[in-house]
Amino acid sequence: MPERFSPHLIERPHPVPARWDRLSDRELAWCLRSQQVIHHRPAIRLFALVSRLGDGVFWYALMAVLLLVYGRAATPAVGRMLLASAVCLILYKWLKARTTRSRPCARDRHIEPRAAPLDEYSFPSGHTLHAVSFTLIAVYYYPALGWLLLPFATLVALSRIVLGLHYPSDVLAGALLGAALAALALQLSFIQV
Repeated sequence: MPERFSPHLIERPHPVPARWDRLSDRELAWCLRSQQVIHHRPAIRLFALVSRLGDGVFWYALMAVLLLVYGRAATPAVGRMLLASAVCLILYKWLKARTTRSRPCARDRHIEPRAAPLDEYSFPSGHTLHAVSFTLIAVYYYPALGWLLLPFATLVALSRIVLGLHYPSDVLAGALLGAALAALALQLSFIQV
């Protein structure tokens, strides 16, 4: 089992606004409910696997497959996905350092972290941010991939709550930011074949 965080041991470089604590307290009920509803080992393993693939393995494999199958024609899609990935990484690390929102499993001992978190802070969900941005860019270029990528991105987002690592608002913020970054990446004209 992953090491549990203690909210009393977390050093916060910036003071956490009281509204974060109030929002987190309200959302803890959703986090607890998701853990109560999904408690079968096979379902938990599925969400843990999806989350692990969402770390980047699935997305970088997808980019490699697109390049292998479509060759140079896939360059605009893969280039935009890589650009979005870099911007997503910078943005979510900056936001996490600024907001320092504790993960649900650190705020409530009844929420079991069912996977090891990549870092200690919760807002926003980087997995969801990347999943949404990659999915939207890939589906823009290759609509036939929607049947695979849309359910996978949805499972990645849900996995973060089910695994006790994120609040629903973390996932929602990640999805909105991912969609905005995908839209921005698709508007860029300097990435061409």
